[in-house]
Amino acid sequence: DYVVVKMIPDNRLPPRHLHSVRTGKTFAVIKWESPYDSPDQDMLYAVAVKDLVRKTDKIYKVKSRNSTVEYTIKKLEPGGKYHVIVQLGNMSKESSMKINTVPLSAPDALKIITENDHILLFWKSLALKESNFNESRGYEIHMFDSLMNITAYLGNTTDNFFKVSNLKIGHNYSFSVQARCLYGGQMCGEPATLLYDELGMGTDSSAAKSGRGTDVAAIVVPVLFLLLVTLGIGFVVLYMRHRRLQNSFTAFANSHYSSRLGSAIFSSGDDLGDEDDEAPMITGFSDDVPMVIA
Repeated sequence: DYVVVKMIPDNRLPPRHLHSVRTGKTFAVIKWESPYDSPDQDMLYAVAVKDLVRKTDKIYKVKSRNSTVEYTIKKLEPGGKYHVIVQLGNMSKESSMKINTVPLSAPDALKIITENDHILLFWKSLALKESNFNESRGYEIHMFDSLMNITAYLGNTTDNFFKVSNLKIGHNYSFSVQARCLYGGQMCGEPATLLYDELGMGTDSSAAKSGRGTDVAAIVVPVLFLLLVTLGIGFVVLYMRHRRLQNSFTAFANSHYSSRLGSAIFSSGDDLGDEDDEAPMITGFSDDVPMVIA
């Protein structure tokens, strides 16, 4: 035996499983489920967004009959902090969550130029890639001294460069540039960091791999150069020996050249023996003595 029981919907229950689906710089997508399964009528929700930085509130109304509701909260600020409350329109029990939007990106191409008694920090305008950034907001610069283990706020500027003076010899510094923080330093951009040593050689963290590649090249290039020089010297030595052998052979051939026969005569050594050693040497011929050739 069985019995079917239909529960009476309780509109005083809170929405279920409230969570964030996706968060951007100026928006957040949130999702929740109705207080009970399979609503048989449209349900009106109140979405309250409290700005924890500006201390302001906004309320949005959402009507849906679906068991799962997805809603996009717009017109948020990059790097902001918000408290989101969702409840039925009759002010029933609520579900809440906190959301932090994505901050502005770090400035690109942060570089250092060393002068006589100071350095200059340069970077690209953040407005080139961030439509939500206005140059009038400006940038703020921080410095970390690794030897003293202290961080100092150097100031802010609306330009794309900043002058830093009074650096101490023997200290290593890290400079960071970011979109200026708003409302008591609670809404900041991502920082771009650059390392700087006492010799004025600035290298950012993104260039670490290229720096290693440069070190390898600094070792490989001289070795290749020495190999090429060694090969060149070897070719010169071989060429000189070849020329010397060629000259010696030419001198030897000229010394055995017969102008009468028009060629050089060499002894093979086969006809040299004991009989030749005992035979008298012919020193010359007289013009009136006939010579017989067999």
